[in-house]
Amino acid sequence: MRHQTFAYQQSRRRFLKRSFAALAAVSLPAVYDATSYAARIGRRPSQLKIVDIKRKTVRVEYREIPRRAMDRELPHWRYAELFQVELLSGTVGIGETLLYYTWGATQDDDVERAIGRNAADIMWDDSLGAGLQMALFEAVAKTGGVPVHRLLGHQVYDTTPLSWWNIDTPPEDLLAECLEAHSLGYTAYKTKGRPWYDVWKQVEMVGEKLDSSFKVDMDFNDTLLTADLGIPILKELDEYPQCDIYESPIPQGDIPGNARIVKEIRGKVAMHYGTPSPSDVAKSNCCDGFVIGGGASRLMKQAHTAASIDRPFWLQLVGTGVTAAWSLQFGAVLTHATWPAVNCHQLYMYNTLTEPIRVREGLAAVPTSEGIGYEIDWNLAEKLQVDKPESRPEPKRLLRTTWPDGRVMYTASNGTVNWMLNPARKPGNMPYFERGVDTRQLPDDGSARWTELYNLAQKGPTMVKE
Repeated sequence: MRHQTFAYQQSRRRFLKRSFAALAAVSLPAVYDATSYAARIGRRPSQLKIVDIKRKTVRVEYREIPRRAMDRELPHWRYAELFQVELLSGTVGIGETLLYYTWGATQDDDVERAIGRNAADIMWDDSLGAGLQMALFEAVAKTGGVPVHRLLGHQVYDTTPLSWWNIDTPPEDLLAECLEAHSLGYTAYKTKGRPWYDVWKQVEMVGEKLDSSFKVDMDFNDTLLTADLGIPILKELDEYPQCDIYESPIPQGDIPGNARIVKEIRGKVAMHYGTPSPSDVAKSNCCDGFVIGGGASRLMKQAHTAASIDRPFWLQLVGTGVTAAWSLQFGAVLTHATWPAVNCHQLYMYNTLTEPIRVREGLAAVPTSEGIGYEIDWNLAEKLQVDKPESRPEPKRLLRTTWPDGRVMYTASNGTVNWMLNPARKPGNMPYFERGVDTRQLPDDGSARWTELYNLAQKGPTMVKE
């Protein structure tokens, strides 16, 4: 991991030696893998029977600066579903699903088929959805009096790196978020690289205020389009020592193009695990590491495959503080989870946990207490509770993009999530990356002109003379 020093990596190795020595000293088995340890707990069916599952939908408001960006593209990330799974023993496990950005949302029939079952027997079933699976693991771990990571494998780290995250923003907002992150102990910030913002000014402003120990990672989601177009931009960003990792600069299926980028730039290249296949990654060297997330079974399989080809990765498990606490447990056992995890819990005005996850020099401590090591603030949850939306909230949004030469472009929401991003993934739909470009959301003022522009821009990015 680039933002960690060599000295820190050495300290982790020393931790491992001390940990295994301590295990031997107290005559504990050296292996606490998912199969053997969970199986021992699983022999207690009278304690592990699931007797009740409670769900509560909450709406968690964004902080002021993230709100400006998230209202533009991701207003629906406000909605989370909190879980409580009660076992016959009385033990209660907690979990969370970010309802409209998740690898799997728990449905009513998932709850019905879990009731009455042994929690240890079904907790590895990813089809149960994020919040329910998380709560099952926590309940089983609490029954055994151990942290969740004891059910996942060997503990190899006592701390795990965390990143601060926000979607693409104007340069001044990006700088403000980086300064906030730095003040709270973070050393990495992950954002989006987009042709409707000045990416050069973004990193330039960070470089004026923060030294090279603070890193900015940029996810382009294919918008650099090709190696020929993207490499000159990436080389210019490489001149800023704060720039560290570039995610999906061009389409991931372009193996030769990505391999060329890896070869020609200083920064590292990340890809979402799966395309290309890990074997093709190993053969072609088309990326330096992965983005890995999903359910516990899928996540562990992908993480171990990444380790087998010696590729580090970001743990990307997104939600409020509950999901971030869950992510810490995986960071404890996965050898190659050395890039700062992306959990996005810093977006929110309220901490859903009774205690915040504290970060020091970019690292958060792996909890040693039972379960996920944190508790939900249920008093706050009561205040934030809302009815579960029948579908993803989809307010009307209109964006105005401007360039220094006077060009103006309007883009409008159209019922899809990536209505701004998808056009930028194909050449010709909007201008490519340029200096001086800026984008702002235009609130619906009820005027005929706003409605006219909204209806026009729903067809796609529209250049307008003003």
